Amino acid sequence: MSSPDPRLRTSMRLVLLACTPGLLALFWLHGWGMMLNLLLCASAALLCEALLLALRSQSLSQTLNDGSALVTAVLLAAALPTLAPWWLPVIAASVAIGIGKQAYGGVGRNLFNPAMVGYAFVLLSFPLQMNHWPGQAPGLLDSVQQVFAGGEQIDAWARPTLLDGLRHNRSLTIDELFASHPGFGNIGGAGSEWVNLAFLLGGLFLMQRKVISWHAPAGLLAGLVVFSLLGWNGSGSDSNGSPLLHLFSGSTMLAAFFIATEPVSGPRDDWAKLCFGVGTGVLIYLIRTWGSYPDGTAFAVLLMNLLAPALDRMAVRRQQAAR
Repeated sequence: MSSPDPRLRTSMRLVLLACTPGLLALFWLHGWGMMLNLLLCASAALLCEALLLALRSQSLSQTLNDGSALVTAVLLAAALPTLAPWWLPVIAASVAIGIGKQAYGGVGRNLFNPAMVGYAFVLLSFPLQMNHWPGQAPGLLDSVQQVFAGGEQIDAWARPTLLDGLRHNRSLTIDELFASHPGFGNIGGAGSEWVNLAFLLGGLFLMQRKVISWHAPAGLLAGLVVFSLLGWNGSGSDSNGSPLLHLFSGSTMLAAFFIATEPVSGPRDDWAKLCFGVGTGVLIYLIRTWGSYPDGTAFAVLLMNLLAPALDRMAVRRQQAAR
C-alpha cells in the first residue's frame, strides 16, 4: 500500500504543533491529570488503529506516519475531564478511532468528527465521570492514584465549571457570581481564559500556515457572539453571560480552530464552511444556555456534520445562480 500523503502528514504535524500552547496551558491549569489523559488517549488511539488496520490487512505504517490518530487523541485529551478513571479516555479514544474513523474506511472517509464521536459517546454513557473537574492541580502521585487506582475522592479537587454555575444560577447577579464562584476568573472561566487564548494563538498559526481557512472559525465565533449578545442582560441574575464570557470559557477556541475545521466531516466550499461555523456557534450557545450539558461543542459539531453535504450542495447552486 502507498505511503501516507505527505501533505496530510505535514498538516497533522502542524496541527499538533499548534495544539502545544493550549496543552501546556491545560497542564498549568489542571496538572498531571492532563498529561495522563494525553498518554491514555494517544496509546488507545494508536493501538486501536493499528489493530483495525491489521484486521483489514492494511499497512500499519499509516498508524504512526499520517498523524491523524494522534491528532484525534490530542483533541480528546484536551476536552476530557482530568482525573477521570483511566478507562474513560481509553474508551473515548477507542470509540473515536473504531467507530468515528475506521468504521467508515479510515482517514479521509469519516462522516463525523472522530474526536467528537468519542467524546459524545462517553458523555452520554458516563455522565457522572464526565462532570468531574479538579478544583486544584494535585501532584503527580495523587493524580496517578486517582486515575489508575480510584483513590479516595478529595472534595477540594472537584468543583462545578463556570458554564455549569452560570446555567444553574437562579438568584445571583453576574458580578456576584464572579465574586463568589470558584469557576469564574476575570472575563471568563478561571484559568480557562488563558487556555482559550493559547488555543486562539495556535489557531491563528494554522491560518497563517494555510492549514485551515478563516471561514469556519470566524463563523463559529460570530454566531456565538451574536446570540450571546442577544441573550445578555448585563449583570442581571437572568443574564446568560456576556459575549466575552462565552468566548473565553469552556472549549470555545478549541472548537473554533481545531474541531470545526476538521476537513473531512465538514463542508468543502468556503461559503458552506462559513455557514457551518455559524450554525455550530449558535448551537453551542443554545445548548450551553438551555440544554442539559454545560458545553455543547460535541453535539453542535456532530449535528452540523449531518448538514455538511447539504451546505455544499447549496453552495454549488448558489454559484450556478450567480453565473
